[in-house]
Amino acid sequence: PELMQRALAALEQHGSRIARRDRIAIADFAAPSATPRFHLVNLEDGRATSKLVAHGSGSDPAHTGWLQRFSNQNGSNASCEGAFVTDGYYVGKHGKSQRLMGLDATNNNALDRAIVVHAAWYANPDMIDRRGMLGRSQGCFAVGENELAEVFERLGPGRMIYAAKV
Repeated sequence: PELMQRALAALEQHGSRIARRDRIAIADFAAPSATPRFHLVNLEDGRATSKLVAHGSGSDPAHTGWLQRFSNQNGSNASCEGAFVTDGYYVGKHGKSQRLMGLDATNNNALDRAIVVHAAWYANPDMIDRRGMLGRSQGCFAVGENELAEVFERLGPGRMIYAAKV
């Protein structure tokens, strides 16, 4: 509940920069990577779908499956916290990906750091069976390869992602 309240407060705070306010995503980085912690929330009907999402290697140097710290610094390979607005799509190293614009001082380097939403093999559910946790990204919101289309369909451009550890 506290994380949802923070996300809704961020939506209000950044309202003029977020074109579409019907759905949001919330990354609950207080939860371990082995649990679905990327919540896609429909604000019109209250329904949510939760997916696995990786955090950055710089946020979990010992690879415990738990996010230890955030960073907004270039080269940190860490996840950053705060509100993001989803932008356009492109095809890169991880296939189809979605750019993110950081809206807070804690994530305003997201575009320069290429913090994006993309699919990755290390975010697939079978990683939990094999390793007990997901692999780590370079700070991106990496989801399972079979989940990306649904994540893109539910998010689309102009919506907010809120990431925090409460």
